[in-house]
Amino acid sequence: MKTRHRLFVLATSLVLACTIASAASVKSGGLYKWTDKDGVVHYGDTIPPEYAAQGYEQLTKQGVPRREVPRQPTKEEADAAARAAAEEKRRVDRDAFLLHSYTRWEEIAQLRDERIALIESQMELARTSIAGTDQRLAAQQARLRNFRPYSSSANAQRVPDRLAAEVVRTMSERRSMETQLEKYEEDKARQEATFGADISRYKELTKRN
Repeated sequence: MKTRHRLFVLATSLVLACTIASAASVKSGGLYKWTDKDGVVHYGDTIPPEYAAQGYEQLTKQGVPRREVPRQPTKEEADAAARAAAEEKRRVDRDAFLLHSYTRWEEIAQLRDERIALIESQMELARTSIAGTDQRLAAQQARLRNFRPYSSSANAQRVPDRLAAEVVRTMSERRSMETQLEKYEEDKARQEATFGADISRYKELTKRN
């Protein structure tokens, strides 16, 4: 069994040597070694275009390895690497900003509280405005009940165009202020999360240093 195995290895080596010698004879400049999609190793003086980006090895005309060319990344891999590099740069820049801008983590907390207080004051103004529009809308709806189709009176007239326009405008203002209030709430949550992360990171950096 061992003899048969040695014969197989010898035969394989002879085939490989013949392949290299044959390929070397085609072009004296050297050889290329690459692996196809099925895992089969090939030798030749040129590389098929579909395998040129998959990585290969350059050999001398005697079959001695000279240089290895790594596989080129796909577009998805390149994009992922670019995103990772950008994220790492952002993190490094943020760390530098934290260390150069603050001397204690309590300073970050103080700035957070100031920002949150400002947002909350804007939210309170928005709520007050919404309450005011609700009062106006309630008064307008009371007036609407004097006109068709809201009035049960047989002599009721149709809603005046001016009153209808006022109702539409008030409802539009209320929706706009509700949207603005939602933005304030989102901004508050975002500020709390950002400052919370900065405080945690600052503590980590200063403890490490």
